[in-house]
Amino acid sequence: MSQYQQYYLFSLPQELLHTLVPRNILSRVPEPVPPPRIESSAQQAPGSRACNICLGAAFVDVEDQRAHFRSDWHRYNVKVRLNGADPVTEQHFAQLVDGLEDSISGSASSSDGEDSSDGDDAVAALVQKTRKLARPSSPDETARTIPQIPLVWFHSPPATQIGIYRTVFSTSTPPPEYLSELKQMQSGGEHGRTWALFMTAGGHFAGAVVRVKRPDGDDDDGGLTKKGKPRRPKPELEVLKHKTFHRYTTRRKQGGSQSLNDNAKSKAVSAGAMLRRYGEQALRDDIRNLLADWAEDIYDCERIFIRASVSNRRIFLDYEGAVIEKGDDRLRGFPFPTRRPTQAELTRCLQELTRVKVSHLTEDALRAQDEALLASLPKPKPQPTPAPHPEAAKHKDKPAAPQLSPEEELLRDKWARLLDMVKRGRLDALKPFWAREAAALGGVDAAVPEWAAESGGGGTLLQVAARAGQAEVAQWLLEDLRADPTLAVPAPSPGTGASAAADDSGSGAESDSSDAPRLPRGRGGRRTAYDLARTKEVRNVFRRAAAAHPDWWDWLGNERGARVPSVLSAEMEEGREGKKKARRKGLKDKVKEREVREREREAATPSPPPPPVQEARRQREELSNGGPRRLGGSTGGAESVAGLTPEMRAKIERERRARAAEARLRALGGGR
Repeated sequence: MSQYQQYYLFSLPQELLHTLVPRNILSRVPEPVPPPRIESSAQQAPGSRACNICLGAAFVDVEDQRAHFRSDWHRYNVKVRLNGADPVTEQHFAQLVDGLEDSISGSASSSDGEDSSDGDDAVAALVQKTRKLARPSSPDETARTIPQIPLVWFHSPPATQIGIYRTVFSTSTPPPEYLSELKQMQSGGEHGRTWALFMTAGGHFAGAVVRVKRPDGDDDDGGLTKKGKPRRPKPELEVLKHKTFHRYTTRRKQGGSQSLNDNAKSKAVSAGAMLRRYGEQALRDDIRNLLADWAEDIYDCERIFIRASVSNRRIFLDYEGAVIEKGDDRLRGFPFPTRRPTQAELTRCLQELTRVKVSHLTEDALRAQDEALLASLPKPKPQPTPAPHPEAAKHKDKPAAPQLSPEEELLRDKWARLLDMVKRGRLDALKPFWAREAAALGGVDAAVPEWAAESGGGGTLLQVAARAGQAEVAQWLLEDLRADPTLAVPAPSPGTGASAAADDSGSGAESDSSDAPRLPRGRGGRRTAYDLARTKEVRNVFRRAAAAHPDWWDWLGNERGARVPSVLSAEMEEGREGKKKARRKGLKDKVKEREVREREREAATPSPPPPPVQEARRQREELSNGGPRRLGGSTGGAESVAGLTPEMRAKIERERRARAAEARLRALGGGR
């Protein structure tokens, strides 16, 4: 039955401390027996030759040395040496060969003209099988796969165990030396031991510098006060400095900081977003100013605990003039869940770190616990050796794909991000990225690498933006970065779809209203970024740049220029807009004149006198009951004109009035 005692980490009882032994199962794993090393004490005759890998081999002449270099023993030692293992003697190598089921073909007696590929395969198989035989299989060795827990346990016979968080120990101390370091922690030294604890989340911050162990000689003396009362014992923990504050950085019930939301989506422009951005900046400045004020105390701290997200962790580290270095060995994280950063939460976490966990289990119970833990570990499944496929031998000599270095992988990632932002038109994210990575990517006119270019050709960033139809990006590249529009588009490989499209488009005349890119006529013609423009807006960007900056490039040239057909100045655009407005105004005037003429014609038509009352009533009854009907249903005015334009409704109304006038005239004329 486990229970917690009020044992303090830096003030353990001496009678308990001297009886502690490591409790970790991993400490009982036996060290593997190293293979026999090669004896190098053999005396060599003056002028004789020896092998630097197989140290026990000496040769009389060059032929003997060459035969040794072709032997399986030498090739095996070279392979295991590259894998970080020690070479073996010739006797040990013979034992390895005898212990395997499949014997390898010897190559020591092969001549110079024989193919040694079979020997290479046999040596590789021997290295692989030897590695499999060296894998741990006993229960004690299987215990190496036990995942580490945050607590380190020590046992005090007969039935007491104490647990201490692993994070309080130094990172340079191996687990077997934890007990020695625990004994050293009982001494406070000349100045004592201090820790620093910092937490930040959701705009809240809490920090403190705490003395966890008083200096030696500053213990309670058990004396009396001036009034004769016993002195109050000094507290084990003493808060030297503490500070908490809060800034508005996250939306209520939404979660997530404003900076993360800006990186994931477009930048919000609301008043709340601006306040949250200001709160993040103010929180960062407040924390860094506080660290600068506490710099001397932080420098003397033995441990520095920081609880922060990945983005918030940059507030404390990796900035100019940082008080805490990024690779500081004192940095730790809290090995247990924490709540909102407050002064009370810092106190709780400090007590959790410095209070020792105590349990009382007998040795039999501990042994049963270890056996149950080892039995619960998953057993490795035997890996069956697949039969060699006949086709495998054909592809064995093909070179493997080259492994990329970290620098090459980083460069490829930068190019992929850059092309994605150009093709999607994300200009807000593209500008700061280019300001930061322009030198590493080779400048604005650098050619897109073949492994990063899309199918159909790569070219420059300006050509990629023109092909993607991103007018704003193309304008930024042309006017702000002065990208070269005269660079030719790389010619596609023969027979590809890109070349076929170029030939087809070059064989016919292009329409002015088409959005297809302008391509040169004939085969093998030269193309530029303007020829790749798919929309009229992108083409107008080139024409405007040619009008605004005519001395930058040869805009209108075809052989070595940018192939822009004509410039588009601001005056030309204003004139074009004026012509459009004049056409619209003329059309409106014509419509008004037509309506005036129709109204005048209706006013000039004389209206017939009204019919007698009885005749008019008869006409209405005839029309309502059995009178002539038009196809399409009822002749009601509301139903017949529903859904029509005002012009059509006026026309139908005029026709109705004309028919009514004719009916009245016929009634007055006696039906003639």
